[in-house]
Amino acid sequence: MLDTATKRRIDTARDILVGKVPDPKSQVEQITIALIYKFMDDIDADSEELGGQRTFFAGDFARYGWPQLVRAGLGGHETLNLYAEAITRMPENPGIPPLFRDIFNNAYLPYRDPETLRAFLKVIDEFTYDHSERLGDAFEYLLSVLGSQGDAGQFRTPRHIIDFIVSVIDPKKDERVLDPACGTAGFLISSYKHILKSNTDDEGNSALTPDEKGTLAANFRGYDISPDMVRLSLVNLYLHGFVEPHIAEYDTLTSEERWNEYADVILANPPFMSPKGGIRPHRRFSVQSKRSEVLFVDYIAEHLTPTGRAGIIVPEGIIFQSQTAHKQLRKMLVENYLVAVVSLPAGVFQPYSGVKTSILLLDKALAQKTDRVAFFKVENDGFDLGAQRREIAENDLPKVREELGEYLGRLREGESVTSDGVGEPKMEYATDNGQPKFGLIAEKGKIAAGGEYNLSGERYRETINYASMKWPMVELGDVCDDILNGGTPSTKNEAYWNGDIPWITSADIVNVKTAKPRKYITEEAIRESATNLIKKGNVIVVTRVGLGKLFRNDFDVCISQDSQGALLHERIAKVLKWCRLSG
Repeated sequence: MLDTATKRRIDTARDILVGKVPDPKSQVEQITIALIYKFMDDIDADSEELGGQRTFFAGDFARYGWPQLVRAGLGGHETLNLYAEAITRMPENPGIPPLFRDIFNNAYLPYRDPETLRAFLKVIDEFTYDHSERLGDAFEYLLSVLGSQGDAGQFRTPRHIIDFIVSVIDPKKDERVLDPACGTAGFLISSYKHILKSNTDDEGNSALTPDEKGTLAANFRGYDISPDMVRLSLVNLYLHGFVEPHIAEYDTLTSEERWNEYADVILANPPFMSPKGGIRPHRRFSVQSKRSEVLFVDYIAEHLTPTGRAGIIVPEGIIFQSQTAHKQLRKMLVENYLVAVVSLPAGVFQPYSGVKTSILLLDKALAQKTDRVAFFKVENDGFDLGAQRREIAENDLPKVREELGEYLGRLREGESVTSDGVGEPKMEYATDNGQPKFGLIAEKGKIAAGGEYNLSGERYRETINYASMKWPMVELGDVCDDILNGGTPSTKNEAYWNGDIPWITSADIVNVKTAKPRKYITEEAIRESATNLIKKGNVIVVTRVGLGKLFRNDFDVCISQDSQGALLHERIAKVLKWCRLSG
């Protein structure tokens, strides 16, 4: 757990740099270099206290030792010149291991202001390294300031989403784990912690032997095309106990030299964007495409061992786009790899991107044992969908994790997952028709029908045969005085979003009796946007995302563009009110 003092020091270091180094990624790099610099000197100091000798700052490099930088009487320009020279020359230092030389490779000081540097070094001097796990947590907090990495289409994956995927895939101590677009190594760190926790006895002691720990460290690998990301990954893994982390600067989509390397577990949030003109991959991919997200999913599927598993975050285009490459990819997945799809809320990557994403769960062996694919939907991930992503009480992830765990466990044991009560019992978390409460299970034959292999789960939900019902069907307009559309006020205007008027989306509707607004808008927002105020006593009908949801409002409310407000005839309203009160 990150302590408050360490968090404050990191925030202060960033505040000092922001005037001279406005780019968050560059701030992270400068703090990383300084932390490792002091870390090496602390190791030397510990060695001396134990009767040993300095190795990192010895010989010609002794003059760059940390105490020399922060000593009293050293002028501002002298400090600046000494530090700038030290970090530039550090890759030549024969006393540091190759990992540290890689970290300092191409490092430089991007500003020439002595006072900024002296204030910055003073804060770094306050860091101590008496607890490696605390240092790892501090570095992860530092990495959390990274958002979009711009043209490469890289986005920091939220920690709770990473941990969810890792818990579902459940990597084991003897399995090879790979992230082919590793960024700052978040998936690798989470997998490592998951395995350590899974191999802990009742007293909290590790049950891993020294040989198993050595094998575990050697089994983790990551690739990234960006040398900056490689540097940050190396530091992150090192600070979490990896003495020799295996992170390579490697273009997964255009290079072939690692094509024959396979993994038991692959976890990734690949780049969502492709450069202008597309990717120019080599010809060993099964699906020919210039789209990075298509190629990455293809690469991951093809590089699983026979019992391999994967968890991949993908943009919605992978799920339903009708281009030939997308359909070929989905066909390959459904027939050979795919066991489940988890739909995530559209705001997971806020404030950096509003892109809608899903998680593809692959299991090469399990996919051959079943003729079905499961679809789950997460409407709330424990945070609101605004730019600040504030924590909220509603969180579907633990429940979806339970359902997924039971579903996959039953498949592995060869048990039924959709029994109607005859023979094997249905799943514990299933509804009366045997389907999961947070999703549905579809036959591969239905998914394949028409050749689209669409992975939008709602397409395969069994619908009511209204033609056979005894109640006649009528147009909604026949029982309403008016129908009002919803709208979304501009999220760029904060004045619209600090009011007291509830504004709901389909995700806020629990059932016909209950809605839990997470956002509130002002009267100005209603006047300036396309939304309408729906007076209490009417019905909200979801007409787009979450199609079919209904809510009879007992309070005045505004709605998003996904919904419509049905202003009911009085007698119809009374009937619905009675139904609501009677349950």
